[in-house]
Amino acid sequence: MVDPLGGGAYWLPILIAFLLGYFAGSIPWGVVLTRLGGAGDVRAIGSGNIGATNVLRTGRRGLAAATLLLDLLKGFLPVWAAWSWTGPDTAAAAGAGAVIGHCFPLWLGFKGGKGVATAGGVILALTPLVVLPALAVLALAFALTGWVSLGSILAALAAPLAAWLLGHVQAAELYLLLAALVIFQHRANIARLLRGQEPKTSLGAKRSG
Repeated sequence: MVDPLGGGAYWLPILIAFLLGYFAGSIPWGVVLTRLGGAGDVRAIGSGNIGATNVLRTGRRGLAAATLLLDLLKGFLPVWAAWSWTGPDTAAAAGAGAVIGHCFPLWLGFKGGKGVATAGGVILALTPLVVLPALAVLALAFALTGWVSLGSILAALAAPLAAWLLGHVQAAELYLLLAALVIFQHRANIARLLRGQEPKTSLGAKRSG
């Protein structure tokens, strides 16, 4: 009898890719870098988020840039490695694992970041051209409103649409899942946006006090 799920030879590499992606994604670089850089625990600053936007609120733009790069790479590298290993199915699993790991890291009691930069790394590895419209949407929304959160949400929604229009159907399905996760992680931001209480972000942000 043929196994309808393809048997272990099919799903075991997918599971391994997902787990490796999760553990790579769960490395909380924002926490690690701010502590090593003498900026304290980023979770006690600003919004308490572990991502680059909140690291910027320490006034350490170098640390914020490093956090952004490393969060992007922890999405990019597992996907690239999985694709090189066995192909698109394991790559998609690794990408999903990386973003879930960033949002719900084991090491921080499953309280992580918003997943935007890590999702960007996944998209860059799978469909580089999709990064351009998503990044353009984020930049335009931020330039017009000063809200990184709004730009991030709109960029997350733009990614599956752009992938679908470019013919990357499987990737579009993955990006739709990632967009749902990003939006869920921004639920507090959405509530503040609706109340008109969402703080704006300055690229020259300084630590207060």
